[in-house]
Amino acid sequence: VVDACGAIDHSDPRAHLITRVGTDLSERSIGTTAIGTTLSELQPVWLHRGEHFFEVTSVYSCAGAPLFGPDGACVGMLDVTGVDAQERPELKHLVMQSASKIENALVRAQPHALLLRLNWPGNAFGSDADGMLCLDFEGWITGANPVARQMVPGLAAPGETPVHVSEVFGTPFEPLFDAAKRPAHLIELPLWSGLRLQAQAITRANEVHALQTSASAAPAQALREVEAAMIRKAVDEARGNVGQAARTLGISRATLYRKLGQKNVCGGG
Repeated sequence: VVDACGAIDHSDPRAHLITRVGTDLSERSIGTTAIGTTLSELQPVWLHRGEHFFEVTSVYSCAGAPLFGPDGACVGMLDVTGVDAQERPELKHLVMQSASKIENALVRAQPHALLLRLNWPGNAFGSDADGMLCLDFEGWITGANPVARQMVPGLAAPGETPVHVSEVFGTPFEPLFDAAKRPAHLIELPLWSGLRLQAQAITRANEVHALQTSASAAPAQALREVEAAMIRKAVDEARGNVGQAARTLGISRATLYRKLGQKNVCGGG
């Protein structure tokens, strides 16, 4: 464990033990879990209660997704775990989405002169569904997200020598930098297979501006507000039965009572 966050009830040893930074949750240490399975198979996983190997871990339900760095290597995994939680395999999709956001942030943090956002013709740009390629000033590809690796054959695998953008697209690299002068203008990039992708070329300066514009145009709802809304909904659906609401949310009654005591959950009362 390198980091833990969320509604963790540290008075419950089952939650406290698995969320301590430095805890070894490998398969070698605690048997089959979503964490170990995700890291060994490099695939998203949902593991519920008795599907864990040891009885002591059968109280957990976990959704996990691998995290891939700009070079394509697995750098870790993202896990969501509930204690005595209901069957919720759809959480695997939520974890996959969250992992994509982290992977894209890792790509954008990679040193680069130009960012290529890629998608198939007809699809809108600007979401986490875009492929992302990082280029240096000479056109060498310095990083890619997993979506780009699915779209573009021939990208370097972990540990391999970087490839030039002209090796994967049938176009010289200089016009890409020219296209970045008009970031709103989409360009076509031909793959060597004959298929064509649409691309948006963005310089580092324009990339920062685009992110700031996006953030100001559609501010994200605060995580605390989302949590409060989920708690209110669970309590309402349980008709005020706190125990049932806690089971639905996959948290302890003590944690739910504490959340209900906060102003942002109970509307100031």
